[in-house]
Amino acid sequence: MGVCRGEALAKTFHRSLIRSKQVMSGALVLLGVCTVGCDAQEVIPPVGSVGMPTHQAVQAPPVPMSGRSLWVALQPYLGQGTTSSRSAPSLRLISAGHQPLLLKDARGDVQRAPLITITWRLVALEEPLQLSRQVAGPFASFESAEQVASQWRELGVAAVVAHPSEWEVWAPQGVQPLPGVDIRLWQGIVSTAVQPVIQGDSGDRSLVGPIQIDAPDGLSWKGGVYLGPFQLQVDAYGSWTLVEHVPLERYLEGVVPHEIGAGAPSAALAAQTVLARTWALANSHRFALDGYHLCSDTQCQVYSDPRQASFGVRQAIVSTAGKVLSWKEQPINAVYHASNGGVMAAGSEAWSMQSVPYLRAQLDGSVGWVDRFLLPLTERVVVKSLLDNSDGAYGQGHPRFRWTRTLTAEQLQQALRLVAPSLSMPQRLTVLERGPSGRVLSLEIRDDGHQPPVVLRLDAIRRHLRQLPSTLFVVEEVGVGVWQFSGGGFGHGAGLSQAGAVDLARRGWTTEQILSHYYPGTTYGPLPEMKDAP
Repeated sequence: MGVCRGEALAKTFHRSLIRSKQVMSGALVLLGVCTVGCDAQEVIPPVGSVGMPTHQAVQAPPVPMSGRSLWVALQPYLGQGTTSSRSAPSLRLISAGHQPLLLKDARGDVQRAPLITITWRLVALEEPLQLSRQVAGPFASFESAEQVASQWRELGVAAVVAHPSEWEVWAPQGVQPLPGVDIRLWQGIVSTAVQPVIQGDSGDRSLVGPIQIDAPDGLSWKGGVYLGPFQLQVDAYGSWTLVEHVPLERYLEGVVPHEIGAGAPSAALAAQTVLARTWALANSHRFALDGYHLCSDTQCQVYSDPRQASFGVRQAIVSTAGKVLSWKEQPINAVYHASNGGVMAAGSEAWSMQSVPYLRAQLDGSVGWVDRFLLPLTERVVVKSLLDNSDGAYGQGHPRFRWTRTLTAEQLQQALRLVAPSLSMPQRLTVLERGPSGRVLSLEIRDDGHQPPVVLRLDAIRRHLRQLPSTLFVVEEVGVGVWQFSGGGFGHGAGLSQAGAVDLARRGWTTEQILSHYYPGTTYGPLPEMKDAP
């Protein structure tokens, strides 16, 4: 990233497309087209079998470590679903003030208006594009997908993480498959693409991307106001993405109040600010395949109306400016969640990932709470004892610190219809394995027939059983085809508990004490390459 490989390579990938969709004939319909140049950024070429690409490449965003802005997707998959007779929903861009928006496409065509509406048109490609790939997934999270991609890369395979709708890993056909990983082969012909269309004085005209959008008074978007600048660009699937180029410190104004709440105590706000900054830097490769850094929903950090940043949030940003948590001089994987139920999870209990020393199972409470239980909490009776208690645990005021959920066989069958369509009515649920924090690592579900049991592991448990706030639970059958889950916490449980941080801040803990408690062994301060960054 950050280095252009020359004009020849830029021309090779001059037309960026692609959101492809298989049709009955076995061919593919391409849903996006874009023209890009070389702006001191690396183009990551896709690699397929026998010279056949896995996907159409888009240009990678600049490295944020250098002080450049983060590229954050406000709306992905625009134009998806466009056909020869129907446009996908239009994109409406509205100025937040009196000054008009300024839109400029790659050909230099300019549009000025307080309201700009972009529709979509399906066009035929001059030369169809043939794609082929091996696909692993879907995965419940980027973390689990990245672990599989990393294993492939260690074998010399050019594997990439994609998010066409769910997290997947793409690799060239013909390369060595990974043991124990289900792979499906995919190939097809891309023959059409979607172009953005704007209404001008002389009628409709097509736009060529990337499309730059300036909003002098800000852009009114989903109830918020965003300052930009903005870019409309194609992704790796042919749909288009509205991206904001937002400085890192301003990005935090749109994250911190929506993650922990603008009214949290100052030490907790500062801790959340450091984590949000750290997480953004450590995960800026998350959507590299699609030409931007981060999304704005729960697949990343929630990034919403920056105007909701209170005075306390802005003070937290200023007081911690440039500071992150690091380990071995790299920003840590600064995961966090709402409530851990009184016990922190190891990272490997939440996702398929390599263990790191700063994300480990640890009781989260006073000395009395810590002395009451002994890790590892791998036995059901011990987990139930912890869940039956709360005195001395940090963050116990959270509404989901303790919870119960009841699921019927019909609800389980419906929840598992995609992963196990042949599963008949579930008859038995069994916890096969627990991690050191007591969280369920694998849950087996058997039906009344002869089908193999369904085994949900790690983050796939909550991905499919969305009613469960966490995987820290015990389960028992309370009737025929009815199970009660009794649990604690809300979220994956690794890293900082936001409820715990608020509790500790109210007890007088400092920001550094809170961060050291939840991420032991890490370093608080600027990274060496950030010290001179603007």
